[in-house]
Amino acid sequence: MAGLKMTCFDCGQINRVPEDKLSAGPKCATCGTKLLSTKAIEIDMTTLQKAARTDDLPLVVDFWAPWCGPCRMMGPEFSKAANGLFGKARLVKLNTEEHQAAGPKFGIRGIPTMIKFAKGKEVKRQSGAVQAQGIIDWAI
Repeated sequence: MAGLKMTCFDCGQINRVPEDKLSAGPKCATCGTKLLSTKAIEIDMTTLQKAARTDDLPLVVDFWAPWCGPCRMMGPEFSKAANGLFGKARLVKLNTEEHQAAGPKFGIRGIPTMIKFAKGKEVKRQSGAVQAQGIIDWAI
């Protein structure tokens, strides 16, 4: 069966979505959650690792923490970028305060840090707060 593999951020199920159906708002076959969002989605470590390893659509991750001023400034910009990248990439956030293993696992030395995963590999990273258009330009 052809299609792009996409991990459901709610139940962890891997779905296959035909590329020409991305704009139709595909949903998870298991739990019915939308697979694409116009906003950044908060996920956990297990889901991040599965999606980064499995998904065919690029995954852009914002590693952040609630006590970090630049992270809080970038949060709304990251969600705006998710809207601008709808169907081209999925944007997710991982709270490094809640998931402290993320720092060592992904080599995070400062936050906010964005990492783009494509075809199971890290393809680029950037640290520091970025505005929405900068995130879009960086992610494409």
